[in-house]
Amino acid sequence: MAQPGGPRGPRKGEEFREDLRRPGARNAQARRLLTPEELAPLTCLSTMRSLLAVGQSVGLIAAAVALAVLTWPSPWMLLSVVVIGIAQHGFFILAHEAAHYRLLPNRGANDLLGRAIGMTGGVSMCTYRVTHRLHHNNLYTDDDPDTAIHGGYPRGRAYLMRKLGQDLLGLNAWKTFAYFFGAPAINADTRREIRPLDDTSPELRAAARRDRLWVLGFHVSAPLAALAAGGWHGLLLYAVLWMLPLLTVLQPILRMRAILEHGAVDDLSSPLTAARTNRTWGSPLNWLARAVLFPHHVNYHLEHHLYPAVPHYHLPRLHRLLADKGALQGAEVRDVGAAWALVHAPRRSRA
Repeated sequence: MAQPGGPRGPRKGEEFREDLRRPGARNAQARRLLTPEELAPLTCLSTMRSLLAVGQSVGLIAAAVALAVLTWPSPWMLLSVVVIGIAQHGFFILAHEAAHYRLLPNRGANDLLGRAIGMTGGVSMCTYRVTHRLHHNNLYTDDDPDTAIHGGYPRGRAYLMRKLGQDLLGLNAWKTFAYFFGAPAINADTRREIRPLDDTSPELRAAARRDRLWVLGFHVSAPLAALAAGGWHGLLLYAVLWMLPLLTVLQPILRMRAILEHGAVDDLSSPLTAARTNRTWGSPLNWLARAVLFPHHVNYHLEHHLYPAVPHYHLPRLHRLLADKGALQGAEVRDVGAAWALVHAPRRSRA
């Protein structure tokens, strides 16, 4: 994956390392299946396609806001809140692209747009870049900051439904924003508290620190701007149409996607089996999941772990290439209903 640092490669504390776990040979084999000639076009970045993806999420939000304003007050408000929460999740996915330097070809423009997108949702993209790098480099180990979210499944039907209910009520939102500010939850199995900013270069650490200040500044100034522009009615619209979906609707979406990507897997030896691609075609449930949980091709998750340099719009092509070469036989590629059945199963015995 392209990283800053010049011709010698990424600086220490910025690299996305090769997954060398044993018996993780399948990962290495899958990466060797694609020739440089096949891989090169898959890593090419398209400004137009990324801007179209941003425009898709912006347009969805604009339509939902327009519906709410034109029908205020009415039951249609609830539909607007749900749609905006789904679109906010699309912004989170595009901030993830920027964290991988995959949003725009120009590095400065990539970071500027990624930070702006993340900022609207309370995400410090530069801090997330550091945290997410640890997830890729330490998948399902004690140093994976995401294991506290998706690890240990199946945990029983009551556990997952209780968590999703708490998310929908906004009770867990503070944990989400703590994660995106560089303070992931403690891993319940290892009792290990991850400190991602300790394992990064001074340059990325400084960028993360500055970015967090910008995010805080935005979320102090945004309600003041709404109040100045529209008075108390403007402030109420901002609270209902932006903060409410951010704190409620978005939260269970984030959890369900993370769990469907990594939850209830049995073989942790390779991203082919420790990460899951969820099919978003072939059935009404799969298509619904695509609309709600998996925007911008984020459902191709094991492909992303194998080749994080591939931008989201080339992931379907990468999936087809790997499938044609037989790399996905026995890999975690499932319909959404089958994946849900795994993570929603009765609690698995620790023994």
